[in-house]
Amino acid sequence: MSTARTTAPAAKPAPAVKPAPAAKSLRSRRDNLHGWAFSAPFLAFFLMFLVWPMISGAVMSLTGKSLTGANSGFIGLANYSEAFADSDMWRSLVNTLYFTLISTVPLVVIALALAALVNMGLPAQWLWRLSFFSPFLLASTVVSLFFAWMYNPELGLFNDMLANLGIPPVAWLNDPAVAMWAVVIATVWWTIGFNFLLYLAALQNIPQQHYEAASLDGAGGWRQFFSISLPQLGPTTVMIVILQILASLKVFDQIYQMTEGGPGGATRSIVQYIFEAGFTGYRLGYSAAISYIFFGLILLIALAQVFITRKRSA
Repeated sequence: MSTARTTAPAAKPAPAVKPAPAAKSLRSRRDNLHGWAFSAPFLAFFLMFLVWPMISGAVMSLTGKSLTGANSGFIGLANYSEAFADSDMWRSLVNTLYFTLISTVPLVVIALALAALVNMGLPAQWLWRLSFFSPFLLASTVVSLFFAWMYNPELGLFNDMLANLGIPPVAWLNDPAVAMWAVVIATVWWTIGFNFLLYLAALQNIPQQHYEAASLDGAGGWRQFFSISLPQLGPTTVMIVILQILASLKVFDQIYQMTEGGPGGATRSIVQYIFEAGFTGYRLGYSAAISYIFFGLILLIALAQVFITRKRSA
């Protein structure tokens, strides 16, 4: 005799209890408070060391404030009017733009060439990477002193090499036509390691399948570089160019340490002129006005670069 077996139907899971609106609102406010608490130290430093100096500098540029304490009252746009008519300021600005132009090109092209050579699989790659990047770790004072000795008209290495080739010596830091190029050579040697590292990382992130497929199609090394590597390096190149232009516009250390803006103001940058106007000429208000004119120029360049980048990506 068989007995029928029956199974009880599975119990349905109890519906999830939704939190009450009041509890949800309380949790949201608590999360917001925690977020503000964690970001408060950064916000404090941001307001103290960036926002407040910008506001204070803008107000100072509208006054005749001086380190001597004289004529510190409100003078409106007089500092700006004087700055726009100041030939020394315009010459310093042209020097800065000239330095940016002649330094950015080699710092991009040579860095790309060095990264491509290392990426080819040369032996002892760690040694090549170390030798190309290590100068970037040096202080500007060390680099400036090092090259100042190498540029010495009588005892320097560069003129000694020229003498061996039968070429007359060059007044590297004393000739207005050569001094800026001498600073650029030192700057390229000093800072190229950073761009080299960015390019090398970008090259190593390109999938090897692209090169293998190109090799099967009969493409050589140069063809692979121009058809695969360069297009893939487009975003990296844009980033490096933007960073390099902004860094070159703010040049000060190596120029001031190697030439002090000479000879005859041929290498004086706009940042050095701002420094001299404020701390040598004691005119803090005028120095602040020049700073904001320079800030406006950097802002225009940055906006132009953003516009060009977005237009290409579109």
